[in-house]
Amino acid sequence: MGVNIPTLETERLVLRAPMRADFEPFAEVLTSDRSRYMGGPYDRRGAWSVFASGAASWIFDGFGAWSITDSKTGDYFGEIAITHPANFPETELGWTLTPKAEGRGIAFEAAGAARDWAFRVQSLTTLVSYVSPGNTRSAALAERLGAVRDDDADRPNTDDLVYRHRLPEAVQ
Repeated sequence: MGVNIPTLETERLVLRAPMRADFEPFAEVLTSDRSRYMGGPYDRRGAWSVFASGAASWIFDGFGAWSITDSKTGDYFGEIAITHPANFPETELGWTLTPKAEGRGIAFEAAGAARDWAFRVQSLTTLVSYVSPGNTRSAALAERLGAVRDDDADRPNTDDLVYRHRLPEAVQ
């Protein structure tokens, strides 16, 4: 069975299907303290479960995780994902970045492309980003993307903040 994972391109990035070679830099992030806002740090087995789940989402839902790469060098910067795991009440737009990607607008660029694709191609009308309290960088990114706090939304963890992304006018 083949799965069609679209490639998205932005000014600086290529969002492409995850490859096995992407697991090592992904696992470095998930096994480090950087993952403390995502249920981590994980061991390698847990990191593999997260990585494989994002890829498997394409089979189950028609959307999932993309690897974020530099369009010129091919450097791996992390992943951007639209997923709806069984324990999530809604479809989420989420991101995981390597340290070399931080502070460069890469998450903003990748998340905007993924969000717009989800609204345009998948006809979704809303997405959420679940953000752990204290993760001020992710909260700021969600707000920069135009998402607003939705304190009435269901959430996978009772202390998560929920940021709701709505269909941008540019995509309508």
